[in-house]
Amino acid sequence: MTLLSGTFARGGAAAAVADDAWFRALLDVEAALGRAAARAGLVPTTAADAVTAACAHPERLDLATVVARAADAGNPVPPLVRVLQDAVGERDAVAVHVGATSQDVLDTALLLMARNAIAAIDADLAAAAETTADLARVHRDDVLAGRTLMQQALPTTFGLKAAGWLAGLDGARLRLAEVVASLPVQYGGAVGTLAASGGAGVLLRKALAEELRLTSTAVPWFTVRLPVADLAGALGAAAGVVATVAVDVVLLAQTEVAEVAEVGEGRGGSSAMPHKRNPVAAISARACARRAPGLVATLLSAMEQEHERAAGAWHSEWPALTELLTTAGSAASWLAESLRGLRPDPARMAATAATAAEGPVAGALAEALAPTLGKGAAHDAAAAAVREARDSGRPLIEVVAARADVDTAAVLTAGTPDVGEAGAQVDAALAEHTALTEGRQ
Repeated sequence: MTLLSGTFARGGAAAAVADDAWFRALLDVEAALGRAAARAGLVPTTAADAVTAACAHPERLDLATVVARAADAGNPVPPLVRVLQDAVGERDAVAVHVGATSQDVLDTALLLMARNAIAAIDADLAAAAETTADLARVHRDDVLAGRTLMQQALPTTFGLKAAGWLAGLDGARLRLAEVVASLPVQYGGAVGTLAASGGAGVLLRKALAEELRLTSTAVPWFTVRLPVADLAGALGAAAGVVATVAVDVVLLAQTEVAEVAEVGEGRGGSSAMPHKRNPVAAISARACARRAPGLVATLLSAMEQEHERAAGAWHSEWPALTELLTTAGSAASWLAESLRGLRPDPARMAATAATAAEGPVAGALAEALAPTLGKGAAHDAAAAAVREARDSGRPLIEVVAARADVDTAAVLTAGTPDVGEAGAQVDAALAEHTALTEGRQ
């Protein structure tokens, strides 16, 4: 636990990639490898059982030596193998690390950890999505000022905004699930030939994949790092979705906007300004999510690897993916909390949208003038009316009402918010969410 862990190591993903989780994953691979070797007839079942039993009790192993010696070989597997061999004794040591190389164990352990961490991330994304679905349902038709390029545009609804968040969160979950379902085992031995596997290497790889509920492969993927790249891309995309929702919350919660508020017990205060109520959960979600692109870039840049084992690029993946899982998980956890405490203000939204009615009115004025002036000149005339209203401090509807060259009543009707098919799209997003939720149960 560090000073910043409360912000940047939040939620279940951080625990799923901690040091003890690394050890559990490494030991799970070694135990499964022993059992797979027994299934392939390479070692006695009794020896495989002894290895499994030893791996099931890491507290009885000399893991301090593994930590102390991990840097000597450039990775922790060689000292771990020796510790395991010592733990099971000379007779049963034949079932330790059968035909494998360090990368077989490390790559497979890394993907096991990623799978566990993504399960925690998915739980937080699911919670955020469920809350967002409720927001979309409750506020389906509440008018909200749409904003493009940070300026007020045309009316939309808070329901449609929430439905957009929902589609993003559901989409991120689907992408993560697809990647997790295809995670492969790594097993190839020293250079991928399976020469140390007694002629049963392909069979052993398949059995190892079954033991760990991973997919098998035709050849090792030692330097073809697509599984790691796929994880990086899906996690980076999930973080991007979280960041987008979080920044919307931050902007809507600004004092001058105040269309939503984030409510959390004992949270959001300022050390200097007692009156402040900051949307801390959304801010923290955004902070965590913004760390993801750099880590994704590190993992993608590490894809270029030499021959049968990379000198450095492979090693750089371990902390980068660990941190990416942690920061994406923290972002998802914070967002779930932010949305749980989100309090929209429909009255404030409607009032703000009403002040933005000049957009539709200006458009209706241009449309009404087009038959006589032509489209270009009509557009210019409508823009001039907007400038006149702003320069004089009068409402645009008052400037338009003074004109004699258009049916002002018809033009001013455009001031009534038109949110088009927003409601139907909200319903469609909610239906897709329900189908996704029911399909995963």
